[in-house]
Amino acid sequence: MELSIRGKNLEITEALRQYVEKHTGKIQRYFDKPIKMNVLLRISNMTRTCEVTVFVDGVILRGVEKSDDMYKSIDLVFDKVERQIHKYKTRLAKRFKEQKVLSAQFMEEKEPASDAEFEIARTKHFRIAPMSPEEAILQMNLLEHNFFMFFNAQTESPAVVYRRDDGKYGLIESEK
Repeated sequence: MELSIRGKNLEITEALRQYVEKHTGKIQRYFDKPIKMNVLLRISNMTRTCEVTVFVDGVILRGVEKSDDMYKSIDLVFDKVERQIHKYKTRLAKRFKEQKVLSAQFMEEKEPASDAEFEIARTKHFRIAPMSPEEAILQMNLLEHNFFMFFNAQTESPAVVYRRDDGKYGLIESEK
């Protein structure tokens, strides 16, 4: 397993590192393949936040929890990711069995500040994996995002799924 632990406004002590490493075993045991896990521990306005992102064979699991105690936030977020695995267990098992998904790698780049009217605060790069709209909705829900861009394997074109205000999902497809 590849583990990255970072702190923002916080120094990562050996005790915190060991506590996080202890919890990573809860997630690794669900997968035969090695996983990549990024953990961000952050303090802002007296709130302790733990953010965990797990990359495994093209699927991204993500959880964020906030509390007044960092150890409590770590416990809560790892429990949340574990619940995600249980909730989507059959769908994830089907997807891993098919082995049709490319690994997604998010890399953040900071854009230099400009005087432009529309300032881009953050840029993400990732490989767009071919999948069905249902798989894209699953991935979007695992990330807890409101939208997800993917390559629609059925229409062979880029597409976006999004969560509507009424709780249903929308699909935006490009025209050729």
